[in-house]
Amino acid sequence: MIRTLLAVLTVVIFLILGIPVLAIEWIIGRFNKEWQDKSTLALVKGVFRLIIFFCGVKLEVHGEEKVPTNQAVLYIGNHLSIFDVVLAYPLCKGLTGFISKDSIQRVPLLPLWMKRLYCLFLDRKDPRAGMKVILTAIEYIKSGISIFIFPEGTRSNDGTMGSFKQGSFKVATKTNCPIVPVCFTNSEAVLERFPIIRKKHVIITFLDPIVPDDLDPEDKKHIAPYVQNLMQAQLDKDAQNI
Repeated sequence: MIRTLLAVLTVVIFLILGIPVLAIEWIIGRFNKEWQDKSTLALVKGVFRLIIFFCGVKLEVHGEEKVPTNQAVLYIGNHLSIFDVVLAYPLCKGLTGFISKDSIQRVPLLPLWMKRLYCLFLDRKDPRAGMKVILTAIEYIKSGISIFIFPEGTRSNDGTMGSFKQGSFKVATKTNCPIVPVCFTNSEAVLERFPIIRKKHVIITFLDPIVPDDLDPEDKKHIAPYVQNLMQAQLDKDAQNI
């Protein structure tokens, strides 16, 4: 229970104290946008690392060095828990916007920070709005901001991956940016019974980047199952080490 209290207090204090911080950073951004982005990124990553520490997560990371640092990428992750974002964000290279479900905007104050870090909100019931989100994500990639998406569309209920949605990969196929598969193993156990947080061993593995235009035409045409199969093979290996 103490882990839950510490994690919740950290989030609440950050969101409340973050109001004047956002105002200060907005002023800074009027003069130096790059510095504003860097300071916001460092602050949020620091808070997430603190939450991970309070939760007692034994985090094992593999392949982080494979992620390109000189260009924007599309991160593709399997989705087991709401804790996945907390675990992954400090590992992302440079500015990275997550594509989140639209309902998260109902959480007080949180969307302000997410928008500052180029996160986008997807309404799965509105195809036209969904296409607008993808087009915005493409523009972000072109401007050097990476995008992280969970192509299953929702969290897994039983630990197995759902089918990847082909549309999730348009950000990469339209820009030819590298796709970086991110495999989460056992992250659901940290919040198995919300809101109780448990000290668990979690493995995150980054696979080799995939450049869409380097694929065989057939694999590029069916890029969603192609990437999913690669990730499933890695998840099967990592599951043996939990």
